[in-house]
Amino acid sequence: MESRRGPLKSAVPSNVVSPVRRCSRTACGRPAVATLTYVYADSTAVLGPLATYAEPHCYDLCAEHSERLTAPRGWEVVRLADGSGPARPSGDDLEALANAVREAARPQERAAGAGGGGARSADPMEVGRRGHLRVLRSPES
Repeated sequence: MESRRGPLKSAVPSNVVSPVRRCSRTACGRPAVATLTYVYADSTAVLGPLATYAEPHCYDLCAEHSERLTAPRGWEVVRLADGSGPARPSGDDLEALANAVREAARPQERAAGAGGGGARSADPMEVGRRGHLRVLRSPES
């Protein structure tokens, strides 16, 4: 279509589509990091990690809008854990790490003591060793 000023141009160039999904909030152009879905039957708003693909009834939100999200009165907001961030280690994780460090340090101590009496003298219950496996003496003997 021609006008007196020249050919009409589209407000958005059709040949350039950004691969980055943007926040669904009006006038927000920041990249989306989370997806909001409403479950009307349960009166719940579910906010989780960014969905694999954009769906018509889901809303992509940027970090700022996902943090400030509130639900209507009587509704519950469920925030699903985002797996992309570093998870905080639990007490069991820290204890397992400490045990692994102790175990890794143990062969070096035995190697140093091997010249003065052998590895068996370091642990009176140990009878033999093959790699990381140990043969222990029975408590009855």
